[in-house]
Amino acid sequence: MTLSYRQPGVVLTDRRFTVPLDHEESAGETIELYAREVVAGDKTHQDLPWLVYLQGGPGFGANRFVGKQAWLGRALKEFRVLLLDQRGTGHSTPANRQTLPLRGGPAEQAGYLAHFRADAIVRDCEAIRAEVTGGAPWTVLGQSFGGFCTVAYLSTAPEGLSTAVITGGLPSLDAHADDVYRAAYPRIERKVTAHYARYPQDVDRARRIADHLLTHDVVLPNGYRFTAQAFQSLGILLGSGEGSHRLHYLLEDAFVRTPGGLALSDAFQEQVQGLLSYARHPLYALVHEACYAQDGRPTAWSAERVRAEFPRFDAAKALAGDEPLLFTGESMHPWMFDCDPALRPLRETAELLAARTDWTPLYDPARLAANEVPVAAAVYHGDMYVDTAHSLTTARAIRGLRTWVTDEFEHDGVRTGGSRVLDRLLALARYEV
Repeated sequence: MTLSYRQPGVVLTDRRFTVPLDHEESAGETIELYAREVVAGDKTHQDLPWLVYLQGGPGFGANRFVGKQAWLGRALKEFRVLLLDQRGTGHSTPANRQTLPLRGGPAEQAGYLAHFRADAIVRDCEAIRAEVTGGAPWTVLGQSFGGFCTVAYLSTAPEGLSTAVITGGLPSLDAHADDVYRAAYPRIERKVTAHYARYPQDVDRARRIADHLLTHDVVLPNGYRFTAQAFQSLGILLGSGEGSHRLHYLLEDAFVRTPGGLALSDAFQEQVQGLLSYARHPLYALVHEACYAQDGRPTAWSAERVRAEFPRFDAAKALAGDEPLLFTGESMHPWMFDCDPALRPLRETAELLAARTDWTPLYDPARLAANEVPVAAAVYHGDMYVDTAHSLTTARAIRGLRTWVTDEFEHDGVRTGGSRVLDRLLALARYEV
């Protein structure tokens, strides 16, 4: 049954679709996709073109907007919008520690999860497009990993697209995960340096917290083993528009005086466990490095191996001297599968995915060089998550792609910049500016 309901200024409709788990075996096992259709309340009966939104991640369901928040208000001026929960996320068939044992053991789970990359998401979109649009091509808006999916879409099924808009999500077409992280760690260090310049009092606060964690066994209320490395990973906040301020406010609440001496406060621990837990998006941890795997080489815990090339990120060494503690961000490490109770049962599955070598190519450089789909991309000059140089190299490789390179926004610019960002990119794609 299709259910429609209202929010301020919009009408929402729940949509569900059945697609093959493996699109190469269309008669085999199927999974369910969920998407939320959104249309402006005064355009409900109009015949509008469609825009499908591909969320960042991997592993996150589409935004749960209220009314016309962020970029959605601009989109609803001319489109019906489909907010797709990509396979394994949101209300689509879930993939987590509770459901994956239904597949069998770690080997079966890893084989199943190999079908949850950008190439499968693109084929999902094509599988449901005929039902949604009647066969007409649609506009795609891809944020971050959704942009990776969009480049895969342009590579494999450009006939399904009328326009492509990418925000903070132009991937390297050929970089191995090692190359991605060798470029990432210096960017992260620059973000940490900028944070300490803004909030110099946080240098001492971060060192005190890390020292406490190096000398005490701390388990958060949800069972998460809170180590110094886990604390450093909170630097993932620094990639968003308000992230530096959020990290600052988090650090100032860290300690409370107790009869037994200083301890990490309940308020601090409560906030930290919500930031560190992958319970709501375990696919992010499981297939994140697989986003970059396509050349027959294993990812082999790339972020962990490459981190060893940057000893300034070693917490113990920083505290042994007078160096500021460096945070990390958007990198997955094997210790996370020991610390996080949402990931612990999936440790062996993650190891098998890290060792996998039979990944198929995600992008087609020849087809991208002959691209005819109008496409525009926002490249954020200071983006902590996606390397600017990699993005611009890819931009030059896609025929007709127009870039908007800006330092006005961080990686989440399509959220913080809202309608203005989408309006600029649609105009760029249409050669209106």
